[in-house]
Parts: sequence; C-alpha cells; structure tokens
Amino acid sequence: MAIFYSFSMIYVDSVFYVPGDVVSTINNIMASEWIFRLGFVSCLLGHICFLFLANVLYKLFKPVDSDLARLMVIFIVVGVSVAFLNRLNQFAAVLILNGDGYLSAFEPSQLQALAMLFLNVHKHGGIIATIFWGLWLLPLGLLVLKSDIIPKVLGVLMISACVCYLMDFFIFFFFSGYIAVTDSALSIVETVAEVSFILWLLIKGVKVQKPVKNETSCSCI
Repeated sequence: MAIFYSFSMIYVDSVFYVPGDVVSTINNIMASEWIFRLGFVSCLLGHICFLFLANVLYKLFKPVDSDLARLMVIFIVVGVSVAFLNRLNQFAAVLILNGDGYLSAFEPSQLQALAMLFLNVHKHGGIIATIFWGLWLLPLGLLVLKSDIIPKVLGVLMISACVCYLMDFFIFFFFSGYIAVTDSALSIVETVAEVSFILWLLIKGVKVQKPVKNETSCSCI
C-alpha cells in the first residue's frame, strides 16, 4: 500500500505538476502519459489495499472496543470512496488532452485550460478526502490507548496526526495564505505517526494475549 501511494502521490505528482504553470504541467503529462496513467492506477491499488488493512485492523481491535473499531472502518470506507470518485477528475484531464472527436469544437488552448480545471478540482477533492484520512486515525488512536497490544505512544501519535489532517483541510479552504508556513510542519507529524505505526506492525508486531484456559478438576466418589 505504501509503495503504491508513494509512487502516485509523491513521485508522479512532484514530476508532473508545476504549480502556477499550466503549459509545463500539460506538456509533462502529454510527454509521459503512460507514467501518469500508471500513477493513476497505482493510487487506485493503494486504496484497495487500504480496505484490506481496514479489515485487518478491525479484527485486531474488535475485542478492545467494537464500536470504535466499526467507526474506524466507516471513516476508512468513506474516505476511500471519496478518493476513488475524485480520481475521475484527474483522469478526465487525460481524456480531454487526448482530444477525442467530440472535443474538436474546442481550441487547443481551451482544452488545456479545461484539463487544468479538472486537475485543480482533483486537488481540491483530495483535500476534502483528508477529512476522512484524519478522522479514521482518531478511533484508531483511542483503540491503541485502550489496548495493551501496541505501545500507547503510537495512539497519541495517531490522534495528533488526526488533528493535523483536519488542520490541513481548514487551512487550505479558509486560511490558504498560511499553507506554505504550516504544510511542512503538519506533514512531518502525519508522516511520523503513520510510518511509526506501520513499522511497529511490520517489525515488532502486536502483543496478542493468549486466552487463559480454565482448568477444572473433578473428583470421583
């Protein structure tokens, strides 16, 4: 999952998108369209893996608190659904730039502007999805704090990351002038929290308590 997301959201986005430069962004997409498409598919595969992760975490934490575990899964499913639909905006830009027959009524400059519009809509849709990328971390953090199978410090980190994701959303839509100031700091907290949790699961695993067997003795008279 991390590999799919890293390739799509970190590599592809950084290579293709040039902030404030429509022509360069469009040229990058057209020059390496197959890589752009690969990033698109890679992100979808990441979302699918996320759903499998949700199932694993639900089974792990259900004995701790079934209500919080269900709430966590609900936030993940909603977030993935929003992200899936939002990806259509990104792919719409590719369809427009390929200039199918019914788009011949538009001038090339108009097609580029329309493609960039869809890319911007995709960007804003991604910010909306961050609401749920943050919210699912709240019940997860509470579950970690209530359990004895994962260090509680990771629970605190999960809750902190939740707050940072929500701050990302509100700053983007209401205080966009401060994005350059806050984005790096918030991203560090989010990355440290999520990477720490994943590494702990992969390297240390969880402490699963073995059920205690009730031994009964009977005496024959």
